[in-house]
Amino acid sequence: MMNVVVIGGGWAGCAAAIQAKKCGADVLLIERTDMLLGLGNVGGIMRNNGRYTAAEELIALGADDLFNIIDRCTRHKSIEFPGHKHADLYDVTIIEAHVRRYILDMGIRVLFETRVVDVDVEDKKIKAVFLDSGTRIDGDVFIETTGSTGPMGNCIRYGKGCSMCILRCPAYGPRISISQRAGVEDILGMRDDGVFGAMSGSCKLDKDSLSKEIRDELNTKGVYITDVPQEDINPEKLKMKVCQQYALKEFAEKIILLDTGHAKLMTSYYPLEKLRKLKGFENVRFIDPYAGGKANSIRYLSMAPRNDTMKVIGLDNLYVGGEKSGLFVGHTEAIVTGTLAGYNAVRSLMGLNGIELPVSLCTGDIIKYENETKRKKDGLKKRYTFAGSEYFERMKKLNLYTTDKEIINKKVEALMIKDIFKQKLI
Repeated sequence: MMNVVVIGGGWAGCAAAIQAKKCGADVLLIERTDMLLGLGNVGGIMRNNGRYTAAEELIALGADDLFNIIDRCTRHKSIEFPGHKHADLYDVTIIEAHVRRYILDMGIRVLFETRVVDVDVEDKKIKAVFLDSGTRIDGDVFIETTGSTGPMGNCIRYGKGCSMCILRCPAYGPRISISQRAGVEDILGMRDDGVFGAMSGSCKLDKDSLSKEIRDELNTKGVYITDVPQEDINPEKLKMKVCQQYALKEFAEKIILLDTGHAKLMTSYYPLEKLRKLKGFENVRFIDPYAGGKANSIRYLSMAPRNDTMKVIGLDNLYVGGEKSGLFVGHTEAIVTGTLAGYNAVRSLMGLNGIELPVSLCTGDIIKYENETKRKKDGLKKRYTFAGSEYFERMKKLNLYTTDKEIINKKVEALMIKDIFKQKLI
């Protein structure tokens, strides 16, 4: 049996593991914490703006597994909030358990609470990885989806300090860049002012700490919006955000809450004393990050150079997905890149060349466009997401954005790649 080792169990890692298993490989998924999905446990937003198109493209390509689970865990469908249409909100309090069961039922082996700390490399090929226990794990091909956040010292160096976010570096140890350990230099994203990294885009509030009126509106509509007092409006903090699709002036002028099981506050941070001045927020508290009034995790500090098949440049058998593969923002983006990494990792085991997704699909165009643009001046200051900012405008300009499933399916069929990700290769 050909062995695929996936390092990192976020959305990208889960997508890569599922795809490699569907292709017929024996798959081991290594996750340093006790839960899968990583930032997916605090996200919850799907199908907003161009992510609708991307999700339906991937489904037409045969990678419907995770989207089916997400749909079963969705609390609200097709809601609107400033700058965003037809968004679905999944329940972050139950999604991980559903994904975990699916992955284990597929026969994917998972090592929890296990960190990969080093590699054995020979002639540009990874022979094995070493765990923090000293155990050696051999593999034929490796996929790194460790993200771009941490170790926690980076949250101090580039941000406002460790805030005990969902990544839980103090409890489970820091993320380690496997590509860098294998001799490939990391790429670092930048903010507009030239400082490295960017702050995570939201916080979670304990929904029970909000007034009954706010809770009722969240439960029924999925969204609650109220004005920020004039003296507390701070547009400058929008520049720090990873998620530039939410860096619209409305997100500085208004409090925007989304119901993802918890109350998702759509701002990087909001001082608690200011938040509690608002009607209905008198007893509010943060639950992730716990220091959400001051800080959040810092991201985009560890990306690997790659080609458009998701293979790392300089290594023969390492693929990447999610934020490890570029300045991508969002769950859908992670699932797209992780799926392609998993598929091409298995193709490489068969002696086949990796495929690139066609640029006539937004899922293929974003991978190529991000790779080309980040090499240009100021390219490392941009963020790439189907949901907004510069790339969503590009989608519309190139006529890649649609919510018509029939159009998407016909396009994929015309490219002769319908259900390509359902094919067993081994």
